[in-house]
Amino acid sequence: MSALLAGVLLVIGANVLAAPALLAVAVLLFGLLVLAALFVFAPRRRVRVSRTVEADLLTVGDDTTVRMRVDVRTLLRAPAGRWRDTLPPAVDGTASGPFPGENAEGVPGGTTMTMAYPISGARRGLASLGPLRLSTTDPFGLFARTDELGDVTPITIVPAVLPLPRLADRTGRAGGTAQTSSHRLGQGADNLSPRRYVPGDSMRRIHWRATAHRGDLMVRQEEQESSPDALVVLDRAGTRWQTAGGDTDLDGFDRAVTACASIAVHLVDQGFAVDVVDATGVLIGRLRGAEDERDGLLVVLAGTSPRTAERDHGLPAAAEGHTVGPLVVITGTIDAADAGSLPHGGAGTPILLATAPAAGALSAAGNHGWHTAILGDDPADAWADAGATNPGSAVTGLATATGTATATATPEPSHAP
Repeated sequence: MSALLAGVLLVIGANVLAAPALLAVAVLLFGLLVLAALFVFAPRRRVRVSRTVEADLLTVGDDTTVRMRVDVRTLLRAPAGRWRDTLPPAVDGTASGPFPGENAEGVPGGTTMTMAYPISGARRGLASLGPLRLSTTDPFGLFARTDELGDVTPITIVPAVLPLPRLADRTGRAGGTAQTSSHRLGQGADNLSPRRYVPGDSMRRIHWRATAHRGDLMVRQEEQESSPDALVVLDRAGTRWQTAGGDTDLDGFDRAVTACASIAVHLVDQGFAVDVVDATGVLIGRLRGAEDERDGLLVVLAGTSPRTAERDHGLPAAAEGHTVGPLVVITGTIDAADAGSLPHGGAGTPILLATAPAAGALSAAGNHGWHTAILGDDPADAWADAGATNPGSAVTGLATATGTATATATPEPSHAP
């Protein structure tokens, strides 16, 4: 633009001052502009771009390397400029450099160049790398041309799986499977081992003979035959993930997803068969110890998000009937009324983690038999807070049919790891 303006001023000056030399300089400048424009925009280029990412799945916080090969075919010499690969917000990295670079190879009719650049996972999600942007200029720097070249390459950034302390549960590595088999010794009501009543148990499951024999309210465990050893519930209801201003709390939901992945993998490593569901009971993933199951769960969690149309009263439906091993519910905003009415079905270890609980919500859930904690940036802290005590040591309120209520503290033995 400045060169064109200078040429116009020279033409005006030549006419005003009657100086033919200025007009000649203006003509030369205009000719230079035309040649520079032809040099940059006239060549037709055929470009092929291919990328390979070293890691099949990129974890948040981890690094990997992207290798790219660019083949440029043109009738003239290879264009000179800079390349820049388009990176999504989900990854961090610097993907740019000179073109052609030091490793460029001249081939008949064009140039082949290979480049590599590091990236790191910044936020979980399904994203894509590219397209490649190639910016070239003429030798005088008068014109610049930017082309978007090649296709995009999909990349999956999965949530990090963070180490967690061992849960103070009454089942260990053998407990996940062993506990299930030991409680499935028969189909009749009389040859099932009853257990002590905890708040949230259905009154229809009361074992009256055992209650009369032991003097404490006891319940049957028939539902254990169809329950997974451990159940992790990720609440995706949109109303649970709204800020005071009405926006979606994406940071809080990301913390919940990271906690969900970490807890599910931790439990399966401890010998549990783990089902991961959402608040309405829809299956998200199932872990039985296989590596592809773990990767499949992480891929699903990478693309999950709060559902604005999902009802916010699905938590009871997801947790109902689970009575074998740990039951972990991960949610966002929850008030005292919802927390106090959340059933756990007598789960071995009912745990409620919330990123933004209302005042009194965790206390209400604790009074109902839940182990609770606020979920912050590190799920290990919340996991330690919620699982620091034995599941059987929670204060249990027992209500009899005659209206008499008693409260007992019944610690259950905990097996060492």
